[in-house]
Amino acid sequence: MKLHVLSTGVMETDLTWLLLKGGRTIRDRHHKDDPVVWGECPTHAVLIEHPEGRVLWDTGVPRDWEQRWAPTGFHDFFPVKEPVDGPGYLDSSLAQLELTTDDIDVLVLSHLHFDHAANAKLFQNGRTRIIANRAEIEGARAITGYSAGAHIVSDYDGLDLEAVSGDVEIVPGVSVIETPGHTWGTMSLQVDLPQEGTKIFTSDAVYLADSYGPPAVGAAIVWDNLKWLESVEKLRRIADRTGAELVFGHDADQARSLRYAPDGFYR
Repeated sequence: MKLHVLSTGVMETDLTWLLLKGGRTIRDRHHKDDPVVWGECPTHAVLIEHPEGRVLWDTGVPRDWEQRWAPTGFHDFFPVKEPVDGPGYLDSSLAQLELTTDDIDVLVLSHLHFDHAANAKLFQNGRTRIIANRAEIEGARAITGYSAGAHIVSDYDGLDLEAVSGDVEIVPGVSVIETPGHTWGTMSLQVDLPQEGTKIFTSDAVYLADSYGPPAVGAAIVWDNLKWLESVEKLRRIADRTGAELVFGHDADQARSLRYAPDGFYR
């Protein structure tokens, strides 16, 4: 088994969205040079080359982010740094490994927000299984209109989504952990690597190392704060039991220390 971390677009934002601290107010990109300073908010996907097939976790941001996000207003709060026609998106990261979306056997979506499921329709190829949490699917499909919060209906409408509930092994050594709170059905990913041990990719169950604590510190985009806190502590228990390294959803400092494809990988 081999694990690749893929770059899938780097957003910028007021970090108050990700970590609630005293004295902070959320500002859009037209005020980012005011006293509250913006920071990077990287996104990533995880590609697992497994004897039973290739598993991809999440899809990052879309190249048409500004147009697609404009009706929600999020284009002003989460503009993407990477050039639209340049590298750093899912398609170019897969291409660096000489792969296309048709080469992916299973796509697992941590949740259906605009920076995680935005490229899911690239996998409507008749062969890739697309998996999401049952509660996430039900909540997202109940949305009427263009969007609600950070869910954009066009990202996932019409997709044949396979629903899972609870903690589920996808292939041997690769499991999803049900960690709701950020959304109805946010999931984290546990990969038990034979040589480098267990890694847990938290997605937005935990945005940053500072979010994890202890104590855990909340964020501005949380559907249910109590369930979110319970999920953080669930991840903490699993990490303590397994000795896992946690990879947080949008931590710019941690991102700089990761081995990104195509230059590095984990075994």
